[in-house]
Amino acid sequence: MKKIEGLKPGGKNVIKTWCRSCTITPEMVGFTFGVHNGKEHVAVYATEDMVGHRLGEFSPTTKFGRHGGRMQRDLEASAAEKEAAKVEQVKTEPAKK
Repeated sequence: MKKIEGLKPGGKNVIKTWCRSCTITPEMVGFTFGVHNGKEHVAVYATEDMVGHRLGEFSPTTKFGRHGGRMQRDLEASAAEKEAAKVEQVKTEPAKK
């Protein structure tokens, strides 16, 4: 809160914090916080909808890879083939006017 008192809301300054459990209060609205996720500081702009939530909720600590193995790759490949077929079909159709 001490860092907020000297700044104006909506400024370019990023307030770095390691406190992910800090609750967002109405005084914090309009400021950008750099919330540490274990590796780097993620910019979180506090809005009115975020009041009452924790800063850590808006800075994920893990990067989602994806689910599945070979089966998931096969599904994604078939979806890509279908999309490519649709694109080719649209290209080969004569323009309707």
